[in-house]
Amino acid sequence: MNLPPYPKYKPSDIEWLGDVPEHWEVWKHAHLFRSSMGQTILKEDVSDSGAIPVLSATENYEIFGYLDSASVLLDEGDLVIPARGNSIGHVKLVRERCTTTQTTIYSKPLTRKAAPSYAFYFMLGHRNTLFQFDRTAIPQLTVNQVSTNCFLLPPFAEQQAIAAFLDRETGRVDRLVAKKRELIERLKEKRTALISRTVTRGLPAEAAAKAGLPANPPLKSSGIGWSGDIPAHWEVKKLSWLFRYSKGPSAAMLTKEYVADNSGDYPVFSGQTENDGLMGMIDWHEFNFASPVIFVTTVGARAMSTRIVSGKFSLSQNCALIIPRSKKAAPHYYEAVLRRLFDYERRSISLIMQPSLRFDDLDKFRVPLPPPEEQTAIAAYLDEETAKLDALVGKVEEAVERLQEYRTALTTAAVTGKIDVRKESHA
Repeated sequence: MNLPPYPKYKPSDIEWLGDVPEHWEVWKHAHLFRSSMGQTILKEDVSDSGAIPVLSATENYEIFGYLDSASVLLDEGDLVIPARGNSIGHVKLVRERCTTTQTTIYSKPLTRKAAPSYAFYFMLGHRNTLFQFDRTAIPQLTVNQVSTNCFLLPPFAEQQAIAAFLDRETGRVDRLVAKKRELIERLKEKRTALISRTVTRGLPAEAAAKAGLPANPPLKSSGIGWSGDIPAHWEVKKLSWLFRYSKGPSAAMLTKEYVADNSGDYPVFSGQTENDGLMGMIDWHEFNFASPVIFVTTVGARAMSTRIVSGKFSLSQNCALIIPRSKKAAPHYYEAVLRRLFDYERRSISLIMQPSLRFDDLDKFRVPLPPPEEQTAIAAYLDEETAKLDALVGKVEEAVERLQEYRTALTTAAVTGKIDVRKESHA
């Protein structure tokens, strides 16, 4: 969108704002809003029903639960700023009478000089500048930091025009993002279904014929709840018959602080680290595998997540290795099998309990055993097909990121007067 600048600008005398439209004013947040911490609310205080909704401290606008009464009451048009953790500065414009928790800061208007919707966009557009938080073990924002922020104030009618413009334009972006995220979910579901079917039923007929394997073989019951029918020529074995397990003798000492300087030559893998699981580097290793083995997270939110590792490395205390006992078990095939099995097992875990996986649990599992050459062919087929789906997901995720960057840039430009949207607010 190509929009014009304002006719005249003046210095704001604030480095990060730069020049601003000549007729705009700079105020202190504290002169426009009264700010304070939210109410102390314990999990057991909240129920599924009550007179007063509790606004959450997450990035999104969510109701955490309900209270019968509250010492802090917010009204439509008030502002709530998450003050701890990753959601710091994700401002929310209150839509209904509610309360909020002790992990947020709320701001109530002192005057009618600032239109609530414009104030929301101004703070959101400058989130990274306005909400520089204390870099403690638990990142947090203080009331004083919020109150001493500057606030750029156009005339009231102009604030309303900017907010109306941003409501419309960011709404368009949000709808596009939602559609793309739906597509991402469908692609991920397709990926999961592909893996699930292939590791239990074998290759599709065309791929099987190409690999020199039986196409559409007769099926039999596997006797395994999560698997269903399997090709009649496959066997079923206990996982412990095919694999042994190891946690590593010194796993408990490999904390995040211990490997923080990354000074060594050998990786430490953690079950709580996303993507490749790399926690850090140290100058010694416990394991050395020329051939791949299966890595599994054993505790926490990522419990039962798997991936393939090899080479020289060590482990943190929240993960383990599943190691083939013979060449009858191809790690890449069984990593896919375990993803299917663990997905089934997760559904039986209470959301209240801390998810965990023990070696005793692994000993109970039974898995299909195709011939080794068929395992290899299935693993190769899944590598190729899931790579195609992953590439599609990656492209859509890049598009989402570009849309979100555009949304942020448009918001920032509008609330700092870099573009003049007054004629566009009713377009």
